[in-house]
Amino acid sequence: MLVGIMADTHDNQPMTKRAIELFNTRKVDYMIHAGDFTSPFTVKLFRELKCKYTGIFGNNDGDKLLLLERSEGNIRNAPLVLTLNNRKILVIHEHHIVDALAESGHFDIIIYGHTHEPLIKKVKNTLLINPGEVCGWLYGKSTAAVLDIEKMHAEIVEL
Repeated sequence: MLVGIMADTHDNQPMTKRAIELFNTRKVDYMIHAGDFTSPFTVKLFRELKCKYTGIFGNNDGDKLLLLERSEGNIRNAPLVLTLNNRKILVIHEHHIVDALAESGHFDIIIYGHTHEPLIKKVKNTLLINPGEVCGWLYGKSTAAVLDIEKMHAEIVEL
């Protein structure tokens, strides 16, 4: 099972479209957004995804009621805990406690955003994934991630 992961789109529609095209081309089975869509108009683009998706609110998401409505309930408050292919996944936006959560051993995968810096690392048996920033506003590099859940292998992809 392939999972597309993105975060920090911050209304950059052209780069969000590229991430969606990447996920559709790679035939991901599911997509996770780790927060900071920013405005509800960005969510319209997710209709182009050829898979189901879920996401969480980040610290810069404005009109949460409209984001919730436009996403048809696919965006939720953090933390989001879900199981895909028998892997327990935690999705949060901010990074402050990800190492402690990974040390706990309660999750197979922890996905987060907020820092805009892509990162893939193992802490004990937990895979930490920050897909970086789709928007490219902070570091000038637009990235997303693709995760193979069976192999517990993720890669950062420049858009």
